[in-house]
Amino acid sequence: MGMRNIALTSAAVVIVGTVLAVAATSPSVSNESKAGDLVVVELFTSQSCYSCPPAEAFLGELVERDDLLALEWHVDYWDNLNYGSAGRWKDVFSDPAYTERQTVYNRNIRGQNRVFTPQMVINGRVEEVGSRRDKVLSKLTEASLRQDAKVSVTTMQNGSGGLDIGLDGSVKEAADVWLVRFDVEHQTKVLRGENKGKFLSNHHVVRSVEKIGQWQGSATSLTVSDFELGENQGCAILVQDKTQGPVLGAATCPAGQSS
Repeated sequence: MGMRNIALTSAAVVIVGTVLAVAATSPSVSNESKAGDLVVVELFTSQSCYSCPPAEAFLGELVERDDLLALEWHVDYWDNLNYGSAGRWKDVFSDPAYTERQTVYNRNIRGQNRVFTPQMVINGRVEEVGSRRDKVLSKLTEASLRQDAKVSVTTMQNGSGGLDIGLDGSVKEAADVWLVRFDVEHQTKVLRGENKGKFLSNHHVVRSVEKIGQWQGSATSLTVSDFELGENQGCAILVQDKTQGPVLGAATCPAGQSS
């Protein structure tokens, strides 16, 4: 099957984020996601999962595509797995909030609390085993061709050290706007557990999530003040159905925005 699974029973959406701040280095730098042209693919994975490295390598390829926003969420339910003499390995990027995000997706999409790694979720609508390249690529193509109403998202550095976000589109339903901060890339030598001795490469590793506003069905602007990105950091804006359903719009933060 190329996956590991586990049953979880948590019933509430818990998104934990830190208050982020971002520094503008040039007020002219901007980024835009035109309605419908950016597909969001989320990989749920763990450094403690033996079957996950191929999916992580695949995500490393997907992050290079300019028509995708690829994010890697590290779950915590494998952290206490004791793999015989190799012992256990706590994923250094794991967070129970990311496990909960995956659980909510599985309730919404599959109608069950059972989760597994590696799993990819596309636009909050469909899922697939993250290492099944052909099936994932097919679903990414299908997602790009969907004619659903979208919210276009623009991001721009302003002259006051903040991030300006513009939202527009034909979606009438209310939605939440999230600021997702991620590390661009990490190399980790795993010292224990199922992947003992391996060097793992992870990309767009989510480190924090913050709700910064709402989409109310009409053009709107948001500003995140004192926003700073450090070395090896990136960020993205997600507009998502309030039940953590479909992703309605997304954009990355402007390239070159750093401390």
